Amino acid sequence: MDLGQFEEKGGSPEIVLRVAELGTTEILPEIKKEIYAGNIVLVDIARLKRDQAALDRSIGELKKAIEDVSGDIAGIGDDLVVLVPSGIKIDREKVVGGKD
Repeated sequence: MDLGQFEEKGGSPEIVLRVAELGTTEILPEIKKEIYAGNIVLVDIARLKRDQAALDRSIGELKKAIEDVSGDIAGIGDDLVVLVPSGIKIDREKVVGGKD
């Protein structure tokens, strides 16, 4: 399916959803830069899960950056972490369909 037809054209958005792959800790400064810029960041941590110590340090740094901007952080499934700026709250309850 080509989703291009749904893309919005127009002015610059105030908040951008960025996607990052945390394969090494070298990308942390770029992810933190996006957090401090007020953007939403969806981080794929699958590749870094092989090094638990590096993963724990990285998540700790991201949590500190989120605290600095009064944002929120949550895991999604096993391999994704979402980071949102101040003014956005992550609801940890899943949306489920009603019984018909």
